[in-house]
Amino acid sequence: MNKLIWLIKWMLKAAIFFTLFAFALNNQQDTTVHFFFGNQWQAPQVLVVLTAFAAGVAVGVLGMVPWWWRQRRQSKQPIAEVPTSPNTPAGLTATPPANAPAYADGI
Repeated sequence: MNKLIWLIKWMLKAAIFFTLFAFALNNQQDTTVHFFFGNQWQAPQVLVVLTAFAAGVAVGVLGMVPWWWRQRRQSKQPIAEVPTSPNTPAGLTATPPANAPAYADGI
């Protein structure tokens, strides 16, 4: 069973690779990208698309860095003890409600 799953994964990866390779071969004509102040850049269309994709990934990663740092900082802090109420039996701690969100999303 594991070999079948491994084979299916590799076939999916090969299909994705050949699809992208065919896309690159079909988009080799030159494209002009016009910037501000009359600047322009001429390159194959597939290179322009790849550059736009890479720029989008970079902006997304840079946008997530503050959140990652905050999560990392919070995970390294010691967990505060949950205060017990006077009605809680000895040895047990009060638990938060089951429907409490795991994190605050800022909304």
